[in-house]
Amino acid sequence: MKKLVIALACGAVAAAGLAAVAVPRLHGYVWPDVKAADAPPPAVPGIPVTGGVVEAKDVPVFVNGIGTVQAFNMVQIKSRVDGQLVAVNFTEGQEVRAGDQLVQIDPRSYKAALDQATANLEKDQANLANAQLNLNRDAQIIKNNLAVSQQQYDTDKTAVAMSQGSVDSDKAQVELARVNLDYTSITAPIDGRLGARLVDVGNIVHASDPNPLVTITQLKPIFVSFTLAQENLDAIRDAKAKGPLEVKAFSGDNNRELSTGRLTLVDNAIDQSTGTIHLKATFANDDERLWPGEFVNLRLILSIRKDAPTVPQQTVQVGPNGYYVYVIKADNTVERRPVDVASMQDGMAVIEKGLAPGEKVVVDGQYRLTDGARVRLTNPQPGASG
Repeated sequence: MKKLVIALACGAVAAAGLAAVAVPRLHGYVWPDVKAADAPPPAVPGIPVTGGVVEAKDVPVFVNGIGTVQAFNMVQIKSRVDGQLVAVNFTEGQEVRAGDQLVQIDPRSYKAALDQATANLEKDQANLANAQLNLNRDAQIIKNNLAVSQQQYDTDKTAVAMSQGSVDSDKAQVELARVNLDYTSITAPIDGRLGARLVDVGNIVHASDPNPLVTITQLKPIFVSFTLAQENLDAIRDAKAKGPLEVKAFSGDNNRELSTGRLTLVDNAIDQSTGTIHLKATFANDDERLWPGEFVNLRLILSIRKDAPTVPQQTVQVGPNGYYVYVIKADNTVERRPVDVASMQDGMAVIEKGLAPGEKVVVDGQYRLTDGARVRLTNPQPGASG
């Protein structure tokens, strides 16, 4: 009986198995025999990064400084004679040329003094002529052995000498009177720009007044005075021996280049109290971008580094062992490579060692990367900017 039950159970199980296989066949479908090992592995997505290319550029080697713009010449216009100011022939802030009349002081008293000195000169010149005539007459009489005493002759000579002295004195007085008259018309001694007018028409001015009537500032050319640490002196002198050195002036925020000039002074002594050397750079300043009293940032160009590998500054990362970049290889994986950075300037890193022009690098998105990671470029930038 037990054997019968077991046989029936086995038969039922076999029948159920056949039914399970047969059912899909009855519906016209055969289940494929798929093995999990035959399925392709899922693709690993690359880490999105911004890529760039290492570019070769000519990069200046320079030292930075902070300087003060100073007028090439600055003149305070003052009166050299006393008198009433009768005319002002300029407007504040005006550009003037050397020789342009600025103010006029009442000249009448000085014209009268000149006329008087001229009259005295003419009178004494007449006296000199008469004394000379008497001397010549007496000399001729003595020559002809006629009766003229030696005393009379000597008196005539003295009279001529005194008259000559009076004439010379009168000439000096005439010249002084003429100079004083000329001083009543004040002209610009240099080309430049006028400042504020400090005295109005109708006021009495004096040669002893401490304050000027107006100030003229020469803006073209102009120079910038600055200092650098004494450690730069040898490099500056070596570079200057090869030719004139270029100096670039930038705005206080370093975002705008204002002008380009030349180094014109390396002072002859180091300031021992600060350990700095004083320098000056001269700028043509035709566009008047530089203004007296302005503080500017300066770059003294010492040399040009030719065909230096460069990348955007954010490409270079800092690790415990120094600078490094991620280089993108042909299979879109990255290599973490140490580099030596010569300088970072104007948003650009100049690579001294570790990269070659033409290599692809990761410009942005490095924070998720590790050595050998796969990357996917998003918005690749052309050239050295990415």
